[in-house]
Amino acid sequence: MPRLFTGLEISAQTGLMLSLLRGGLRGARWIDPENYHITLRFIGDVDDPTADEIADALARIRRDAVEIRVNGLGSFGNGKPHAVWARVEPNRALMELQGEQERILQRLRLPAERRKYIPHVTLARCRSATNQDVARWLSEHGGFQAPAFTAARFVLFSSRSSVGGGPYLVEEAYPLSVAGGLGDDFNADAFAGHDFG
Repeated sequence: MPRLFTGLEISAQTGLMLSLLRGGLRGARWIDPENYHITLRFIGDVDDPTADEIADALARIRRDAVEIRVNGLGSFGNGKPHAVWARVEPNRALMELQGEQERILQRLRLPAERRKYIPHVTLARCRSATNQDVARWLSEHGGFQAPAFTAARFVLFSSRSSVGGGPYLVEEAYPLSVAGGLGDDFNADAFAGHDFG
């Protein structure tokens, strides 16, 4: 039974810059740079027929490429921090892509996402870091900013339910149109389909 989510991949340059932030936070489990991504919609554990239905429905999305700007850092957790992340600036194209996926998945009878969508790249899960540890780390690195890049596709990822933070596998990739051709980071070989059955 696959555990699925949709997301956008990070450019190699941004991934390298984010990887340089690793360390200096006690009790953090850092995400491997090859697993950096921007989640669009967490789907969860589904059976194989539902996974195929989701993959087919997502293939009908027709949207433009999305400009991504990673700017600033933050943390999740009320009272006790559970993750630190890099902020992705919301823009219209990104929010509309995420909203369309939410509507498609609800039409497939999957439960609605209850949390407000906050685009971000998770950098580390906090096992035993305190609020003070996280505040110190954020103050030391808070001015983070990476050059903008264009996401020319979105991806249906799978992960093993027993492990948080990867490895994530690309099950399907869906192109987003780019005026004047595909971006430099585009990899046509990654468009191989996958049968969940």
